[in-house]
Amino acid sequence: MKILLLMTCLFFAANLCSAQSKADEIRLIVRSDDIGFCHAANVACMEVYTNGISRSVEIMATTPWFLEAVTMLKKQPNYDVGIHLVLTSEWTNLKWRPLTHAPSLVDVDGYFPPFIWENKNLPEADYLLKHKINLAEVEAELKAQIELVKKYLPHASHLSAHMGCNRANPEITALVNKLAVEYKLPIELKASYVEGFSGASKSPKQKEKDLIKILENLPAGTHYIVEHPGYEKGDMETVGHKGYENVAIDRQGVTQAFTSKAVMKVIQKRNIKLLTIKEVMAEN
Repeated sequence: MKILLLMTCLFFAANLCSAQSKADEIRLIVRSDDIGFCHAANVACMEVYTNGISRSVEIMATTPWFLEAVTMLKKQPNYDVGIHLVLTSEWTNLKWRPLTHAPSLVDVDGYFPPFIWENKNLPEADYLLKHKINLAEVEAELKAQIELVKKYLPHASHLSAHMGCNRANPEITALVNKLAVEYKLPIELKASYVEGFSGASKSPKQKEKDLIKILENLPAGTHYIVEHPGYEKGDMETVGHKGYENVAIDRQGVTQAFTSKAVMKVIQKRNIKLLTIKEVMAEN
């Protein structure tokens, strides 16, 4: 009886120490978004994993370079993949369409509209909520996207939403939450979003400096950064829209920061634990 009691006490003591240790950790998820939309994004999203600090990546099933992204991701099965649900196509010269017949979700040319909500800076631009949305079409489309990714990447672990499309209206929010349960792909991440690193007006060098500063001051807890790796050259040079024309140089800065040796040195020095979304979701 005394031995059993001692073992029980040791078990609870070990668990308490483990919980305290975990609470003292600095834990960071680095999520790279939009793999699949162009070749430069694909290569950059892979580079920030193989030579950098990203551990989770979000793939867009509707985009023109989706299959190349699939091929790349199959070669790195430990790179945590999220299914990035899409109801918009924001760029002027590069567009994508739904996988399904969804007339209430497209513009006059059959593409997804560029925005979810009205863009006050672009009053002439189409946006999703301007349409009379058929919820059945939304459900069929999002299911098609999920199932296409799962067909090629069955290890995909979670959902996320491009441009916040899961918050378009309460009905779509409820639908996405239902699909998360149905497909066993969680979408809610319990972590603190890290701000202050991104910014289209910042140079690549400034982004690197800002990320270093953030990491040097990051408190204990679970945090996450969401950004969009890319390159200044290649097909990303053609990407943009009015009000956001410097996409290539902006996203080059993300790649530079995520692969920076100085950034990795701070992570090592502060013993920051890099985690995947899958790992954090599994804890909840």
